[in-house]
Amino acid sequence: MTAKTQMYNWDTLPSEEVRPGVTRSGFRGEKVLLVMNRLEPGMDLHPHRHPFEQVLYIVSGHAQVHVDDDVFDVGPGSLIRIPPNALHYAEPVGDEPCLNLDVFAPIREDYRHLIEYQSEEFTDTPAP
Repeated sequence: MTAKTQMYNWDTLPSEEVRPGVTRSGFRGEKVLLVMNRLEPGMDLHPHRHPFEQVLYIVSGHAQVHVDDDVFDVGPGSLIRIPPNALHYAEPVGDEPCLNLDVFAPIREDYRHLIEYQSEEFTDTPAP
């Protein structure tokens, strides 16, 4: 059972620096995790893969998104499905940061620390 619905704003959620030029914040529902990433121009690129399906949505800015052998030029409104285990990364293009929203279902266990602030709403989230 969950507590009463709460309202949040991405701009005030706790965030973490992943590496220089990359920060992220998380928000969850019962079975879904949203992760907002801020990618700064000139950041270190980090090609990676994981066993999770990922849906990537570009909120603002522009980037080249690399998924295995494909490269996509993306801007606001672009959506990409990244299959499990695909090698992928995003590279900001231009002078402004790129904000991308990642969607994961089910919730990634390795990202639960991003949603600790919601621990009173969900019984399966550890308290901070």
